[in-house]
Amino acid sequence: MPHEGPMIVEDMLKQEFWEAMYQRDEHRIWSGNVNANLSSEVEGLTPGRALDLGCGEGGDAIWLAKRGWTVDGADISTVALARAEEAGKEAGVNVRWLHRNILEWQPEEQYDLISAQYMHLPPKLRADVFTAAAKAIRPGGSLLVVGHSPKAMREFDGQKPPEELYFEPEEITSYLGDAWEWLVETCETRGEGHHTDAVYRAKRLEA
Repeated sequence: MPHEGPMIVEDMLKQEFWEAMYQRDEHRIWSGNVNANLSSEVEGLTPGRALDLGCGEGGDAIWLAKRGWTVDGADISTVALARAEEAGKEAGVNVRWLHRNILEWQPEEQYDLISAQYMHLPPKLRADVFTAAAKAIRPGGSLLVVGHSPKAMREFDGQKPPEELYFEPEEITSYLGDAWEWLVETCETRGEGHHTDAVYRAKRLEA
């Protein structure tokens, strides 16, 4: 993620930004490995229907599919989705890859898990996206949000990313709607230095 000022943040909200970022490398820009906080938080959950928001090249979605989840992966970049589809075929799993502008999209289906890993947005858009995600969780399902904490950003030398893009885990509770419908199971920061992450997981209670 480029570490510049407000103009760069504005650019990051456009599809063209993400297409150009992925096209910088003709193969892939991410490792393809699952994010550590996703694997640790999902361990023990009963597989069901999952949505990976901002799935990129598909590493997390493929990992979930390998473990018995029925997975949708949504992203704004067609380049990333093409790579994700290829990686899914190589892994022998079936994931439904969705080309969506997540900033405007309201998920049409209900899910047992929605995962948003390192989706850094300005506060208003962050609220819109995570509120829409929470509404798409069925009873018994979980919302998992992981991102860099503001504590991490204070550790950067030189140019810093705009701090408004980062959040404390407690903030996510405000996007759940009626708090009594949810059980917060994880709300903490993990790591140290510029690897400090906000990790939040809440379960919608059964009616």
